[in-house]
This record gives sequence, structure tokens and C-alpha cells, in this order.
Amino acid sequence: MAILGVALGAGGIALLRPFTSGSPSQLAATRDAETMPRPLSDAVIRARIEPSVVDVTATLTFDDETASGTGFVIDAKTGLILTNNHVIRDATSVTVTVPATGQTYQADIVGVDVAADVAVLQISPEAGLPAAPLGDSATVSAGTRVMSFGNQAGAGGSPTVAPGVITGTGRTIQADDGAAGFSETLHGMLATSAQIEPGDSGGPLADSAGAVIGVDTAAGMGGTDTGYAIPIDAAMAAERQIAARERGEGISLGVDGFLGVIVGSGTAQSPAVQQAQERGAAPGAAASAGSGRRCLPTQEDVTTPATIAPVPVGALVVGVLCGTGAATAGIAAGDVITTADGHQVASSDALNTIVAGCRPGAVVPVSWVSTAGLARTALIRLGPAPAA
Repeated sequence: MAILGVALGAGGIALLRPFTSGSPSQLAATRDAETMPRPLSDAVIRARIEPSVVDVTATLTFDDETASGTGFVIDAKTGLILTNNHVIRDATSVTVTVPATGQTYQADIVGVDVAADVAVLQISPEAGLPAAPLGDSATVSAGTRVMSFGNQAGAGGSPTVAPGVITGTGRTIQADDGAAGFSETLHGMLATSAQIEPGDSGGPLADSAGAVIGVDTAAGMGGTDTGYAIPIDAAMAAERQIAARERGEGISLGVDGFLGVIVGSGTAQSPAVQQAQERGAAPGAAASAGSGRRCLPTQEDVTTPATIAPVPVGALVVGVLCGTGAATAGIAAGDVITTADGHQVASSDALNTIVAGCRPGAVVPVSWVSTAGLARTALIRLGPAPAA
């Protein structure tokens, strides 16, 4: 089970996905009578929130992993679901399971805000799931009674609930997922004593009025019991931008096209320079002349090719993933891609930009030179890229 951890003194913070090998009108509609004269009972809060909670399962084909998390419906009419981006990061497919019925639905990725750690999914409205009532996180302060909901340990079934209080607001945290080699800095977070565990990521944090005021995101490690949640106001601001299909820094809409080649990152035009950079990125790793396999099952299996195509400009292929368009076309490690979709490829970054501008299912012409110096061109159907 992999989690994201962050050093804070003697403790740490963990992003909460376990592994195995509303629209503005909706927001306004759900803020009706959220302030009650007296706090609601735990049973009433559960009755209000639990029907909107779902389990989220992300298949990471090219990492050979499955990640589990939580989400909750924010718009019943359109089937929109809010969760954390780190729950679906690198996912090649996402499913949503309704705990009460066990019914599973394929989910589309509407978009993500990487910096905010927010992802918006969509399932068929025919699932008939109600939207969670949303509160106002701007009014939350230390001492506010809360209850977190989640899919602890990815076990499925009825959501696990944990009571607590808000212990702080406006916190900045650094969270790491040691197993996935991923970290992020999050700002403006709510701190809570509610016991948040791996698998709870993306679950709702409700107040005593039975309204969602946060999105469970990270848990303390190494002796600290503090959990952290994204304020619902910040999460919904990201959701509105994604739902409106407004691009911005850190925002990715839908899923890009995917060729299936692994290339480095950089603007170097020379494949020989790219080869040297790849060797430098993995000190001590020996260059490989090939193992007889033309494709790799996961991106973790890549090694820098010792032999590369004899061309001065292009994107050096350091690996090809099995089951992708590039593998079917016969592209191999050491080959250099020179054109894609009618554009000259001047570097690895240039190839990534060209392919990302195409949609999954698009058929694009790709030209490359093999390690033997042979020029080839093929029409390649792009697959869906792993989620950002």
C-alpha cells in the first residue's frame, strides 16, 4: 500500500490512495439551510452525506498498479464527481463503485487541477446518485466539529466515518508518496483531528450541519494524528474552471492522445545529447543494447539505449510500451522520431506537445529513423494518455 508522506518535525503527511500490484447553480442549490440552531446528530449527518459517497478505483496500466480512493457526487443531473487528483494520477482507466449497491460505472476524466490536487470525474446521470450538500469553508474555524467519510484501505463497502474537530486553517503542507516517487505542496489546507487514512483521499469532510466543508487529502505520519483537507470553496473553484473547460496553469482537460513511446524531457534537438541526458538522469544505470523485447510492460522497465538512430535532430525513443500504437507500428528503443501529425519534431518536448494536442482515437502520421538508419512512416492510432 503506497501513500504520500511529508516531513513536519517528527511526523509527516501522507496522500491517501492505497495501491495493489457542481456547477455554480448546483453549489447554490445545495447551500440551503446549512446553518442549524443546534448540531445534527452523527446519524443524521451520515444520512445526508453517505448516499453521495463513492469508491474510486484507478488502473495504472503502465505502472502495473491499482490505486483506490474516494469521491462524492457534486452534481446529480450531470453525474459529476469530485476527488483528489493524486487518486487518479497516471490512471489509464477509472471506475466508480456505489457502496450501497456494489454497482460499478466507468468514469470519464473531465479534467484535473494538479496544483490544487482536484480531479473532476463524470459517470452516467442514470446512476441516480444524489449530490452532497455543500457548505462554506470560509466560515470554518478551529473547534468546528467535523466528520470524514472515506474508503479506508480501499476495502470498499459502506464508507468509513471518523469524527473530529478542525484544529487549524490556512495550513501549507508538503506531502509525499514514497512508493510512487511523487510529492506536492498544498496551500490553505484545513487541519483536523478526524482520523483520515489511506483510501480516504477525495472523500467529503462534513461539518455539524451535514454539509461538506472539505475534501479529505492527506494524513499525518510518524506520530502525528492530524489529517488535512482541501477547503470546499477552493475545490469547487477548481471544479468550476474545469467544468467550464477553461484552461489555466496546472489544469488539464479531458485526456490527451498517447503514442506509447517513452522519451526524455527537454528541448535538446540532438538525439546524442538526449541519450547523454538520459544516462545522467539515472546515474549508475548501464545503457542497454536491448533485451530482445521491442516493447516494455511498464515504464519502470526502461533503460537508456546504447545504440541510437544516426540522425541529427528528433526525439530519441528510450522505450516503447506494449499494447500501444507505437508498439504496433514497430517503433523501438533507440529509434528517433522526426515528424508527427505533419509537424517536424525538434526535441522530446516538441513531440510531447504535438501528441498532447491530439485526441485519443486520432490517426496520425509518424515518421522515424531506426537504429539501422532506415526511414519509416506509419499511420498510428493514438490511445488515451495516463491521467496528469
